Amino acid sequence: MIHFFKGKSLKFYVIETNTPLTDRISEKLTWLFGDAEHISDHTVTGYFIGPRKEMITPWSTNAVEITQNMGIEGIIRIEEFIPAESENTPYDPMLQVMYHGIDQSIFSIDKQPAPVLSINDIATFNQQEGLALTNDEIDYLNGVSEKIGRNLTDSEVFGFSQVNSEHCRHKIFNGEFIIDGKVQESSLFHLIKKTSKVNHNLIVSAYKDNVAFVKGPIIEQFAPKTQHTADYFQTKDIESIISIKAETHNFPTTVEPFNGAATGAGGEIRDRLAGGKGSLPLAGTAVYMTSYSRLEKRPWETATPERKWLYQTPMDILIKASDGASDFGNKFGQPLINGSVLTFEHNENDKTYGFDKVIMMAGGVGFAKKEDAQKDKPVKGDRVVILGGDNYRIGMGGGAVSSVATGEFNNSIELNAIQRSNPEMQKRAMNAIRAMQESDNNPIVSIHDHGAGGHLNCLSELLEDTGGIIDVNKLPVGDPTLSDKEIVGNESQERMGLILKEKDLDTLKKVADRERSPMYNVGEATGDMRFVFKNDKTKTNPIDWELLHMFGSSPITKLSDASSSSQFSELSYSNDDIHEYVKTVLQLEAVACKDWLTNKVDRSVTGKVATQQTCARFNFRSTIWG
Repeated sequence: MIHFFKGKSLKFYVIETNTPLTDRISEKLTWLFGDAEHISDHTVTGYFIGPRKEMITPWSTNAVEITQNMGIEGIIRIEEFIPAESENTPYDPMLQVMYHGIDQSIFSIDKQPAPVLSINDIATFNQQEGLALTNDEIDYLNGVSEKIGRNLTDSEVFGFSQVNSEHCRHKIFNGEFIIDGKVQESSLFHLIKKTSKVNHNLIVSAYKDNVAFVKGPIIEQFAPKTQHTADYFQTKDIESIISIKAETHNFPTTVEPFNGAATGAGGEIRDRLAGGKGSLPLAGTAVYMTSYSRLEKRPWETATPERKWLYQTPMDILIKASDGASDFGNKFGQPLINGSVLTFEHNENDKTYGFDKVIMMAGGVGFAKKEDAQKDKPVKGDRVVILGGDNYRIGMGGGAVSSVATGEFNNSIELNAIQRSNPEMQKRAMNAIRAMQESDNNPIVSIHDHGAGGHLNCLSELLEDTGGIIDVNKLPVGDPTLSDKEIVGNESQERMGLILKEKDLDTLKKVADRERSPMYNVGEATGDMRFVFKNDKTKTNPIDWELLHMFGSSPITKLSDASSSSQFSELSYSNDDIHEYVKTVLQLEAVACKDWLTNKVDRSVTGKVATQQTCARFNFRSTIWG
């Protein structure tokens, strides 16, 4: 049943229940929504902007839990709908839909999941799905198909494209560069890694995990003596390691700045969570680089003609992206304590330079126990566990789409590749992981976050040394229209994959229930070096092949280029205008303090991490006057 409540701000709250609303429940909901009016009509006319019916929003998840804590039972979903003046009212197509009236069918879904497809033309499928496979990779997959004696499935081709995307495998950085006809001795990654080889210093782990560790001090841990039962807190000294991480989220932030930057910040946090056998985040940073904002049409901004922006303007990106990263950090509980911004364009020699594809970099630091710096290898019989939220049609092909120029694929493919953030869910999963990490005997064998490629990438890397089998029907599904390919490959955020011994499942389950973190026992390590997603309901496995077909066998990327040089005009300036130059330079977003953009929210969400505004003066005066 669907019920409508009209708030004082004209916002409508649409509630789905499996039982009728009693007068008492209606009174509670009226209070919860700020003296909202309960509308008895079964249909509300007009235009409304609201969420997609297929996706339960993070806001809804939290709202339903609030009602449960109030003793209200039977509520399935609560969503917000905003009245619109007309069907031409602007809205965010990434997250929202324009509805002409809302009625009892507002959350009804008629679409049936698509079946597993047998792909006999991989090249055409590659173009249709925007998988960014090279001709060499297509030839390789055709060879795999011939070797195993059948067509590959849509999930297998899709999975290969994500696991071997530039985002996940850094094919360009690991590729072979041919410059001026000469093969270079080192790849870009070899050059990067050279620094740590030459100056190893305090490095504990680097380039073998999603995060690097350096030696830390002896610190005091304050945690419960046992985590899965009520117990007293105790202190003990531990030998720590410091985690360091940075990653870009350029394409998602270009297309949908708020969620692109939010999930960039969230993904970077998850990478640190998944370091070794679990590590904890402390503080974050963010960097933004865009073309000129054109805030006030300042002189340098008029020197270059403004382009037709494909998705968002640089101003949109700076505002929404910084809001998104700050929002995630604040809701998750990690302060964003510093950052940087650069706006740049230049036009010379018939070339225009600028960041039309934004650079968004998230970074941060954290810590772990030195004894947990390295992951253990799973053995046959170890269990595969998922912590976090449901699967939705989110982030499909994000790794592959990030490997090409923005705008190369059509809008539906690119929009479908963007993730949505759910920091509260990630916090719950983190709390469960923290309990294991703070235990005297950490039961985590291995851990990996769900980034690009979703379950495909996360679980294949967890099982890379043994092989394994995953039950598709045990994976949590929030959208009943998802095909098997979409279930195993979506990038719904805020999920973590873990390997545990069978005997340790109950301990994690008790902690996960306490932290309200959904936990799913979805598969096991098999030791046969195969990677299988089975579906006993349909009797058709979306993925069933050897791990070597997915890892390590794709062709090396070869890139050829030629040296070139650009001659730029000499600087021209007048000493008489020095004051005007200084005044102009100080107007650049990249100059002076960046706090107005990077530190927009509470920087002490986890305690005294960074001094808030005006605190320094207050503390100084307090010291003077006693």
